[in-house]
Amino acid sequence: MTASSDAGQTIEICDVGPRDGLQSEDRLWSVGERVELINRLIGAGLRRIEAVSFVNPKRVPQMADAEAVIEGIDRSRNVRIAGLALNARGAERAIAAEVDEVRFVVVASETFNQKNQGASISRTLDGFDAVAEPVRAAGIRLSGVIGASFGCPFEGAVAPDKVAEIAGRLAERGAEEIGLADTIGSAVPTQLTELYPMIADAVGEETKIGFHLHNTRNTGFANAAIAASLGADFLDASVGGLGGCPFAPAATGNIATEDLCFMLRNMGYETGIDLDALIEVARWTEGFFDEPLPGQVMKAGLFPEVANRAAG
Repeated sequence: MTASSDAGQTIEICDVGPRDGLQSEDRLWSVGERVELINRLIGAGLRRIEAVSFVNPKRVPQMADAEAVIEGIDRSRNVRIAGLALNARGAERAIAAEVDEVRFVVVASETFNQKNQGASISRTLDGFDAVAEPVRAAGIRLSGVIGASFGCPFEGAVAPDKVAEIAGRLAERGAEEIGLADTIGSAVPTQLTELYPMIADAVGEETKIGFHLHNTRNTGFANAAIAASLGADFLDASVGGLGGCPFAPAATGNIATEDLCFMLRNMGYETGIDLDALIEVARWTEGFFDEPLPGQVMKAGLFPEVANRAAG
Protein backbone atom coordinates (compact mmCIF):
# COMPACT_ATOMS: atom_id res chain seq x y z
CA MET A 1 0.00 0.00 0.00
CA THR A 2 1.27 3.43 -0.90
CA ALA A 3 1.08 6.35 1.46
CA SER A 4 1.46 10.17 1.52
CA SER A 5 0.09 12.77 -0.86
CA ASP A 6 3.42 14.38 -1.78
CA ALA A 7 3.68 16.01 -5.21
CA GLY A 8 4.55 13.40 -7.81
CA GLN A 9 2.92 10.54 -5.91
CA THR A 10 1.51 8.02 -8.38
CA ILE A 11 -2.00 6.62 -8.12
CA GLU A 12 -3.45 4.06 -10.51
CA ILE A 13 -6.74 4.78 -12.24
CA CYS A 14 -8.97 1.99 -13.53
CA ASP A 15 -11.67 3.02 -15.99
CA VAL A 16 -14.76 0.88 -15.45
CA GLY A 17 -16.93 2.58 -18.08
CA PRO A 18 -16.90 -0.31 -20.58
CA ARG A 19 -18.24 -2.66 -17.90
CA ASP A 20 -19.84 -0.99 -14.90
CA GLY A 21 -20.76 2.06 -16.92
CA LEU A 22 -22.35 0.45 -19.96
CA GLN A 23 -24.14 -2.30 -18.02
CA SER A 24 -26.26 0.36 -16.35
CA GLU A 25 -27.30 2.06 -19.58
CA ASP A 26 -30.43 1.13 -21.54
CA ARG A 27 -28.67 1.39 -24.88
CA LEU A 28 -26.99 -1.86 -25.96
CA TRP A 29 -23.59 -1.08 -27.41
CA SER A 30 -22.35 -3.32 -30.22
CA VAL A 31 -19.14 -5.32 -29.86
CA GLY A 32 -17.44 -2.92 -32.27
CA GLU A 33 -18.52 0.14 -30.29
CA ARG A 34 -17.35 -1.37 -27.02
CA VAL A 35 -13.99 -2.29 -28.54
CA GLU A 36 -13.57 1.22 -29.91
CA LEU A 37 -14.36 2.76 -26.51
CA ILE A 38 -11.75 0.58 -24.84
CA ASN A 39 -9.14 1.27 -27.51
CA ARG A 40 -9.78 5.01 -27.26
CA LEU A 41 -9.25 4.81 -23.49
CA ILE A 42 -5.99 2.94 -24.05
CA GLY A 43 -4.96 5.64 -26.52
CA ALA A 44 -5.57 8.27 -23.83
CA GLY A 45 -3.14 6.54 -21.50
CA LEU A 46 -5.40 4.33 -19.39
CA ARG A 47 -3.37 1.31 -18.35
CA ARG A 48 -6.06 -0.50 -16.43
CA ILE A 49 -9.58 -0.99 -17.76
CA GLU A 50 -12.51 -3.06 -16.52
CA ALA A 51 -13.66 -4.14 -19.96
CA VAL A 52 -16.25 -6.90 -19.65
CA SER A 53 -18.31 -9.10 -17.38
CA PHE A 54 -18.45 -12.87 -17.83
CA VAL A 55 -22.05 -13.21 -16.68
CA ASN A 56 -25.18 -14.69 -18.21
CA PRO A 57 -26.27 -12.27 -20.98
CA LYS A 58 -29.90 -12.99 -20.11
CA ARG A 59 -29.24 -11.32 -16.75
CA VAL A 60 -27.08 -8.48 -18.07
CA PRO A 61 -27.61 -8.19 -21.85
CA GLN A 62 -25.30 -5.17 -22.05
CA MET A 63 -22.37 -7.51 -21.31
CA ALA A 64 -23.05 -10.13 -23.99
CA ASP A 65 -20.19 -11.33 -26.22
CA ALA A 66 -17.44 -10.63 -23.70
CA GLU A 67 -15.00 -12.90 -25.53
CA ALA A 68 -15.48 -11.03 -28.80
CA VAL A 69 -14.81 -7.72 -27.06
CA ILE A 70 -11.60 -9.01 -25.49
CA GLU A 71 -10.45 -10.37 -28.83
CA GLY A 72 -10.87 -6.96 -30.47
CA ILE A 73 -8.91 -4.93 -27.90
CA ASP A 74 -5.50 -3.53 -28.79
CA ARG A 75 -3.30 -5.49 -26.39
CA SER A 76 -0.02 -4.21 -27.85
CA ARG A 77 0.41 -1.59 -25.12
CA ASN A 78 1.13 -2.15 -21.45
CA VAL A 79 -2.49 -2.28 -20.32
CA ARG A 80 -4.24 -4.53 -17.81
CA ILE A 81 -7.64 -5.70 -19.04
CA ALA A 82 -9.97 -6.80 -16.25
CA GLY A 83 -13.15 -8.84 -16.43
CA LEU A 84 -15.79 -9.55 -13.79
CA ALA A 85 -16.45 -13.20 -12.90
CA LEU A 86 -18.90 -14.22 -10.19
CA ASN A 87 -18.66 -18.01 -10.39
CA ALA A 88 -16.54 -20.90 -11.67
CA ARG A 89 -18.06 -20.73 -15.16
CA GLY A 90 -17.31 -17.02 -15.39
CA ALA A 91 -13.74 -17.65 -14.24
CA GLU A 92 -13.36 -20.38 -16.86
CA ARG A 93 -14.48 -17.98 -19.59
CA ALA A 94 -12.22 -15.21 -18.30
CA ILE A 95 -9.18 -17.49 -18.31
CA ALA A 96 -9.94 -18.72 -21.83
CA ALA A 97 -10.30 -15.11 -23.01
CA GLU A 98 -6.87 -14.33 -21.52
CA VAL A 99 -7.81 -11.33 -19.42
CA ASP A 100 -5.09 -9.85 -17.21
CA GLU A 101 -7.25 -9.54 -14.11
CA VAL A 102 -10.38 -11.17 -12.74
CA ARG A 103 -12.60 -9.20 -10.39
CA PHE A 104 -14.98 -10.94 -8.00
CA VAL A 105 -17.77 -9.11 -6.16
CA VAL A 106 -19.39 -9.79 -2.81
CA VAL A 107 -21.81 -7.29 -1.28
CA ALA A 108 -21.53 -6.30 2.37
CA SER A 109 -25.27 -6.63 3.12
CA GLU A 110 -27.31 -9.81 2.96
CA THR A 111 -30.32 -8.30 1.20
CA PHE A 112 -28.29 -6.56 -1.47
CA ASN A 113 -26.06 -9.60 -2.00
CA GLN A 114 -29.15 -11.72 -2.56
CA LYS A 115 -30.44 -9.26 -5.16
CA ASN A 116 -27.05 -8.85 -6.84
CA GLN A 117 -25.65 -12.40 -6.58
CA GLY A 118 -28.72 -14.50 -5.80
CA ALA A 119 -27.00 -15.96 -2.74
CA SER A 120 -26.06 -15.24 0.87
CA ILE A 121 -22.75 -13.57 1.70
CA SER A 122 -21.46 -16.83 3.17
CA ARG A 123 -22.35 -18.80 0.06
CA THR A 124 -20.82 -16.12 -2.18
CA LEU A 125 -17.55 -16.25 -0.23
CA ASP A 126 -17.54 -20.04 -0.53
CA GLY A 127 -17.99 -19.57 -4.28
CA PHE A 128 -14.93 -17.33 -4.31
CA ASP A 129 -12.75 -20.39 -3.82
CA ALA A 130 -14.04 -21.88 -7.07
CA VAL A 131 -12.97 -18.68 -8.84
CA ALA A 132 -9.71 -18.05 -7.00
CA GLU A 133 -8.08 -21.44 -7.52
CA PRO A 134 -8.17 -21.62 -11.34
CA VAL A 135 -7.52 -17.90 -11.79
CA ARG A 136 -4.40 -17.93 -9.67
CA ALA A 137 -3.25 -21.19 -11.24
CA ALA A 138 -3.46 -19.46 -14.62
CA GLY A 139 -1.24 -16.63 -13.36
CA ILE A 140 -4.00 -14.04 -13.64
CA ARG A 141 -4.36 -11.24 -11.09
CA LEU A 142 -7.28 -11.72 -8.72
CA SER A 143 -9.15 -8.82 -7.14
CA GLY A 144 -11.98 -8.82 -4.63
CA VAL A 145 -14.56 -6.04 -4.67
CA ILE A 146 -16.84 -5.44 -1.69
CA GLY A 147 -20.06 -3.81 -2.83
CA ALA A 148 -22.09 -1.48 -0.61
CA SER A 149 -19.11 -1.04 1.71
CA PHE A 150 -20.52 2.21 3.06
CA GLY A 151 -24.28 1.73 2.91
CA CYS A 152 -27.07 -0.48 1.59
CA PRO A 153 -30.25 0.76 -0.11
CA PHE A 154 -32.25 -1.97 1.61
CA GLU A 155 -30.66 -2.32 5.07
CA GLY A 156 -29.20 1.14 5.64
CA ALA A 157 -25.88 1.49 7.47
CA VAL A 158 -23.22 -1.18 6.97
CA ALA A 159 -20.92 -1.92 9.91
CA PRO A 160 -17.25 -1.23 9.08
CA ASP A 161 -16.10 -4.31 11.00
CA LYS A 162 -18.30 -6.47 8.77
CA VAL A 163 -16.61 -5.03 5.68
CA ALA A 164 -13.20 -5.61 7.26
CA GLU A 165 -14.12 -9.22 8.03
CA ILE A 166 -15.12 -9.84 4.40
CA ALA A 167 -11.94 -8.17 3.18
CA GLY A 168 -9.83 -10.37 5.41
CA ARG A 169 -11.53 -13.52 4.15
CA LEU A 170 -11.03 -12.50 0.51
CA ALA A 171 -7.35 -11.77 1.13
CA GLU A 172 -6.85 -15.07 2.95
CA ARG A 173 -8.38 -16.90 0.01
CA GLY A 174 -6.16 -15.31 -2.59
CA ALA A 175 -7.34 -11.80 -3.48
CA GLU A 176 -4.30 -9.65 -4.27
CA GLU A 177 -6.33 -6.45 -4.13
CA ILE A 178 -9.44 -5.29 -2.29
CA GLY A 179 -11.72 -2.67 -3.82
CA LEU A 180 -14.17 -0.93 -1.50
CA ALA A 181 -17.24 0.09 -3.46
CA ASP A 182 -19.60 2.90 -2.52
CA THR A 183 -22.22 1.30 -4.74
CA ILE A 184 -25.05 3.68 -3.90
CA GLY A 185 -23.00 6.84 -3.46
CA SER A 186 -23.85 7.32 0.20
CA ALA A 187 -20.37 7.60 1.72
CA VAL A 188 -18.82 10.73 3.20
CA PRO A 189 -15.08 11.26 3.78
CA THR A 190 -15.11 10.43 7.48
CA GLN A 191 -16.36 6.93 6.64
CA LEU A 192 -13.34 6.32 4.41
CA THR A 193 -11.04 7.64 7.13
CA GLU A 194 -12.59 5.19 9.60
CA LEU A 195 -12.71 2.16 7.30
CA TYR A 196 -9.34 2.35 5.54
CA PRO A 197 -7.08 1.44 8.51
CA MET A 198 -9.48 -1.36 9.50
CA ILE A 199 -9.16 -2.85 6.02
CA ALA A 200 -5.39 -2.41 6.05
CA ASP A 201 -5.17 -4.30 9.33
CA ALA A 202 -7.47 -7.04 8.05
CA VAL A 203 -5.68 -7.75 4.75
CA GLY A 204 -2.01 -7.10 5.56
CA GLU A 205 0.67 -5.04 3.88
CA GLU A 206 0.97 -7.13 0.71
CA THR A 207 -2.66 -6.61 -0.34
CA LYS A 208 -3.46 -3.47 -2.30
CA ILE A 209 -6.49 -1.38 -1.38
CA GLY A 210 -8.56 0.83 -3.65
CA PHE A 211 -11.96 2.46 -3.92
CA HIS A 212 -14.85 2.38 -6.39
CA LEU A 213 -16.76 5.60 -5.74
CA HIS A 214 -20.07 6.97 -6.97
CA ASN A 215 -21.15 10.60 -7.03
CA THR A 216 -24.85 9.93 -6.52
CA ARG A 217 -25.07 12.44 -3.67
CA ASN A 218 -22.21 14.69 -4.82
CA THR A 219 -19.71 13.24 -2.33
CA GLY A 220 -17.75 11.07 -4.77
CA PHE A 221 -14.92 13.51 -5.48
CA ALA A 222 -14.52 14.53 -1.85
CA ASN A 223 -14.23 10.83 -1.07
CA ALA A 224 -11.70 10.33 -3.88
CA ALA A 225 -9.52 13.14 -2.51
CA ILE A 226 -9.57 11.56 0.94
CA ALA A 227 -8.87 8.10 -0.54
CA ALA A 228 -5.79 9.45 -2.32
CA SER A 229 -4.51 11.15 0.84
CA LEU A 230 -5.02 7.94 2.82
CA GLY A 231 -2.72 6.08 0.44
CA ALA A 232 -5.17 4.20 -1.77
CA ASP A 233 -3.36 2.18 -4.43
CA PHE A 234 -6.03 2.61 -7.07
CA LEU A 235 -9.29 4.37 -7.80
CA ASP A 236 -12.06 3.26 -10.16
CA ALA A 237 -13.87 5.78 -12.33
CA SER A 238 -15.98 5.79 -15.48
CA VAL A 239 -15.38 7.91 -18.57
CA GLY A 240 -17.91 10.74 -18.71
CA GLY A 241 -19.47 9.50 -15.45
CA LEU A 242 -21.24 6.63 -17.22
CA GLY A 243 -23.36 4.25 -15.24
CA GLY A 244 -24.30 3.30 -11.71
CA CYS A 245 -25.72 0.00 -10.46
CA PRO A 246 -28.71 -1.71 -12.11
CA PHE A 247 -29.53 -3.67 -8.95
CA ALA A 248 -29.75 -0.71 -6.54
CA PRO A 249 -32.54 1.88 -6.63
CA ALA A 250 -31.35 5.31 -7.90
CA ALA A 251 -27.68 4.34 -7.69
CA THR A 252 -26.54 6.48 -10.59
CA GLY A 253 -23.30 8.30 -10.75
CA ASN A 254 -19.87 6.69 -11.18
CA ILE A 255 -17.32 9.46 -10.77
CA ALA A 256 -16.09 10.67 -14.16
CA THR A 257 -12.56 9.51 -14.99
CA GLU A 258 -11.53 12.78 -16.60
CA ASP A 259 -12.85 14.82 -13.67
CA LEU A 260 -11.00 12.57 -11.21
CA CYS A 261 -7.75 12.80 -13.17
CA PHE A 262 -8.05 16.60 -13.36
CA MET A 263 -8.52 16.84 -9.60
CA LEU A 264 -5.64 14.47 -8.85
CA ARG A 265 -3.32 16.22 -11.31
CA ASN A 266 -3.98 19.60 -9.71
CA MET A 267 -3.43 18.04 -6.27
CA GLY A 268 0.03 16.91 -7.39
CA TYR A 269 -0.60 13.24 -8.18
CA GLU A 270 0.66 11.45 -11.27
CA THR A 271 -1.80 9.25 -13.20
CA GLY A 272 0.03 8.79 -16.50
CA ILE A 273 -3.12 9.78 -18.40
CA ASP A 274 -3.32 12.31 -21.24
CA LEU A 275 -6.17 14.50 -19.98
CA ASP A 276 -6.81 16.25 -23.28
CA ALA A 277 -7.12 12.89 -25.03
CA LEU A 278 -9.34 11.51 -22.27
CA ILE A 279 -11.68 14.50 -22.52
CA GLU A 280 -12.06 13.76 -26.23
CA VAL A 281 -12.97 10.16 -25.38
CA ALA A 282 -15.61 11.45 -22.96
CA ARG A 283 -17.06 13.73 -25.62
CA TRP A 284 -17.08 10.90 -28.15
CA THR A 285 -18.87 8.65 -25.64
CA GLU A 286 -21.45 11.34 -24.87
CA GLY A 287 -22.38 11.39 -28.55
CA PHE A 288 -24.10 8.01 -28.17
CA PHE A 289 -26.65 9.38 -25.69
CA ASP A 290 -29.60 11.73 -25.96
CA GLU A 291 -28.75 13.49 -22.69
CA PRO A 292 -25.41 14.96 -21.53
CA LEU A 293 -23.20 12.73 -19.41
CA PRO A 294 -22.43 13.87 -15.84
CA GLY A 295 -18.76 14.68 -16.47
CA GLN A 296 -17.97 18.37 -15.93
CA VAL A 297 -14.39 18.86 -17.08
CA MET A 298 -15.27 18.03 -20.69
CA LYS A 299 -17.73 20.94 -20.55
CA ALA A 300 -15.67 23.46 -18.57
CA GLY A 301 -12.18 22.59 -19.80
CA LEU A 302 -8.92 22.15 -17.91
CA PHE A 303 -7.62 24.79 -15.52
CA PRO A 304 -5.32 26.72 -15.69
CA GLU A 305 -5.18 25.87 -19.40
CA VAL A 306 -8.46 27.64 -20.23
CA ALA A 307 -7.29 30.76 -18.42
CA ASN A 308 -3.93 30.69 -20.18
CA ARG A 309 -5.62 30.44 -23.56
CA ALA A 310 -7.97 33.30 -22.71
CA ALA A 311 -5.03 35.46 -21.59
CA GLY A 312 -3.16 34.66 -24.79
